[in-house]
Amino acid sequence: MKATITRDGEGPTLTFSWGAIQWLCNAEIDEQAAQTLGLVYILPGKKNPLHYHPNCEELLFVLSGECDHSLDGEVHRLTAGSMIRIPAGARHDARNRGWEPVRMLICYSAADRRTVFLEDEEE
Repeated sequence: MKATITRDGEGPTLTFSWGAIQWLCNAEIDEQAAQTLGLVYILPGKKNPLHYHPNCEELLFVLSGECDHSLDGEVHRLTAGSMIRIPAGARHDARNRGWEPVRMLICYSAADRRTVFLEDEEE
């Protein structure tokens, strides 16, 4: 057994027109991992594409900012301190309607989280 330690700003980062995701733990970072953990931010006025995760549920915790999160067509207003559980297979996205980036901690119940996009990335 060995510990895996990562720090904010050091993990692999994916950049998009709407924001970014930084991975802190997953199967690529630690082959023994059973979950995925990351940080995501969405820029003001932007949203991530509608998508779902066929192989895992997601827990999303808002660290700062605010967003409207759609979950299978129902919209939930999330602010700092809010958590939402997204079941496997649920269609969802988040739109930042605030003036500052929304920053969230995301956790998936699988180390090899899969994503199926249902729309293209916004420009």
